[in-house]
Amino acid sequence: MEMTQQAAKPEFAASGLYIDGTWRASVTGRTAEVRSPYDGTLVAVVAKASAEDVSDAVGAALAAHRAGALPLHERIAILDRAAALLRQRADEFARAIALESAKPIKTAAGEVARAIDTMVFTAAEARTHQGTTVPMEAVASGAGKIGFTLRVPVGVVAAIAPFNFPLNLVVHKIAPAIAVGCATVLKPASQTPVASLLLAQLLEDAGLPAGWLNVVTGSGDEVGTALSTHPDVAYITFTGSPTVGWGIAAAAAKKKVRLELGSNAPLIIDEGADWAAAADAAAMGGYAQAGQSCVSTQRIFVHRSHVDDFTARLRERVEALVVGHPLDASVDVSAVISLPEAERISSWIDEAVAGGATMIVGGAREGAVVRPTILRDVEAAMKVQCQEVFGPVVTIVAFDDFADAVAQANASPFGLNAGVFTDDIGNALYAARTLDFGSVYINDSPTTRVDHQPYGGVKDSGNTREGPRYAMEEMTEMRLVTLRTTR
Repeated sequence: MEMTQQAAKPEFAASGLYIDGTWRASVTGRTAEVRSPYDGTLVAVVAKASAEDVSDAVGAALAAHRAGALPLHERIAILDRAAALLRQRADEFARAIALESAKPIKTAAGEVARAIDTMVFTAAEARTHQGTTVPMEAVASGAGKIGFTLRVPVGVVAAIAPFNFPLNLVVHKIAPAIAVGCATVLKPASQTPVASLLLAQLLEDAGLPAGWLNVVTGSGDEVGTALSTHPDVAYITFTGSPTVGWGIAAAAAKKKVRLELGSNAPLIIDEGADWAAAADAAAMGGYAQAGQSCVSTQRIFVHRSHVDDFTARLRERVEALVVGHPLDASVDVSAVISLPEAERISSWIDEAVAGGATMIVGGAREGAVVRPTILRDVEAAMKVQCQEVFGPVVTIVAFDDFADAVAQANASPFGLNAGVFTDDIGNALYAARTLDFGSVYINDSPTTRVDHQPYGGVKDSGNTREGPRYAMEEMTEMRLVTLRTTR
């Protein structure tokens, strides 16, 4: 694999910032190249926003908010049209995702399909999203009164998105905001802005008026900081690293800050479990999109009676994974997001092996491609075990007692998703009650999500639940209204 950095025509036309319904250059005129992590191909040239551009975008969103949201039926119609347009343009979006993130094209196509589902679910939820009645006359002081609640938009939303799902995780922020009538300023990840810019054009084509979505591309240090600290932003939705996320929350004490952060997802295989099915699930969950998912299967705890058989089957499945160019339809695993990230992942693998871990398969690196890796005999303090690898690496640890495996899974600062394979209903319920995670999947991989579920974690993994219904609740405030009757 050769990195091609020479001048070339970009795969996608140059894009400016999208502010108040207009495509424009940054006030500084700066631009940034977007290149494929796999081979350095020039994907796009995009505007590099400044703090002044961010202020303009927030101003446009605030003006839209103050002017009042569109009627609900029009917001629903926009989401319905957007879903239909995305179906028509699915191939274009999948190609963009594959090129800018090195996500294999078949996985990128799956992300586009999920983004369509997210829009559809959001439109459906918007049709019934409402407040409640309050029985005021249940007490004497409420006699002669009728009470109900309204859900009102919280204000300007700042949406800061990650690189690993450059379309669907953006839609998880933008679609609920449209549904409840919140104007939004989106900062896509600097490595993967193309899908967001295509989405802005698609929503404009679907009839979203000017000001309701603004997209500012650029670095987290400059654009993300300017956006999250802007006084006219009422709500911040951030997906990314715990360090950055909790830093934003600490600096924005008076804003609603909702965080979906990282993890090192555990998978427990009990003594009576279908260990072969668990190995097959781990082969998908540990290596899909090169392990760059906050719920990627990372720490696998296997009952000692099955650990050798499980390891052999997982190795067989991992060795069958096709590694290569993201546009090749046969490829399962491609590059991670950057060469520095690949070097970091490799250094963690080397550190574990030097500390006594056994390399079952993988470990090699070529450029930004890290071969799918399995490690055994890891220690709890090794980075590959106690931190989030965010790469194509899984570890295997044997256990004798189920409760001890649960305790080891809980021995982490993270708590997003956990998976358990078991045939014992008692152990299943024990895990469901005891595992300190936002979601516990029984007889399934932790690398699992349907887009209308409540999704989020505890501890360092975040403080919110995403999914259309739950995000819509977060992006609105409850307002009580009472009416005194005349008779």
